[in-house]
Amino acid sequence: MSDISEAIYSDETKAREYLELLRWPNGVICPLNGCVGTARPLEGKSMGDGWYYCTSCKDKFTVRVGSIFERSHVPLHKWLVAFRLMASSKKGCSAHQIHRTLEVTYKTAWFMAHRIREAMRSGPFAPSMGGRGKVVESDETYIGQKKGRARDGRNKHVVLSLVERGGEVRSFHVANAKSVTIGPIVAANIARESKLSTDEGKQYIPIGKAFAGHVTVDHSREEYVRGEASTNAAEGFFSIFKRGMKGVYQHCDEKHLHRYLAEFDFRYNNRIALGVDDTERTDRALRGAIGRRLTYQGSPQRLRRKAH
Repeated sequence: MSDISEAIYSDETKAREYLELLRWPNGVICPLNGCVGTARPLEGKSMGDGWYYCTSCKDKFTVRVGSIFERSHVPLHKWLVAFRLMASSKKGCSAHQIHRTLEVTYKTAWFMAHRIREAMRSGPFAPSMGGRGKVVESDETYIGQKKGRARDGRNKHVVLSLVERGGEVRSFHVANAKSVTIGPIVAANIARESKLSTDEGKQYIPIGKAFAGHVTVDHSREEYVRGEASTNAAEGFFSIFKRGMKGVYQHCDEKHLHRYLAEFDFRYNNRIALGVDDTERTDRALRGAIGRRLTYQGSPQRLRRKAH
């Protein structure tokens, strides 16, 4: 990192200016009503640095407003360190590590980590995966243990991942691996012109008919690659995911599993092989923090008209 980029992790003013540049590269836009060209800096010791006043909505704001940083008492430079740690650690960064590194309470570190995962979550209107001449793999893995159930393989949480070869992954926490459950997800996320590649699971027989082609490998016969048929890309993703969940996070409540999936998907989709280094990956996560909120109850809130 350059001297300037290193400063944003220790200097609050540099951190704020960096976030302002990421959020408003073409000039400050009021986060309260979206007005352009109506914001002016507010000066004065009583206000502190980084305040703006919108002449249209007659209200004041900072770069924190309308983002996961709103109403957080954690300094912005510590937020940037946390983003960097989670974006650059291949298998994740535990709340205990953030707690020790930033010298914040464990509760604060835990909540910061979940806010960062919210920033890493992909939007609801992502384009279809694959396309003509492309192969998308679909596979499931099992992790953790459902509460109040017998401790055997049948009662683990089911994760479905769709991986475009040489491209991105999308993962989902699903109730089971039946056709009626995963079929709509596969259909909604993969372009029909794609070729679907799966294992020998019978649930994929009706699902595969909707695509340009469906190729399979039979793992029960120790077959892992046959022409274009393979689920190696999905298995590679599952390997990283499980090593992170077992070695770094160790425990995950079912209600939070989708957030961890968003985190691992984000790093995979912004990996070095796709030309994204640690700094750019961190910047992309920071941009994802805009327009999102996550409260302790886990419910998004509307933008506040008062900045805190």
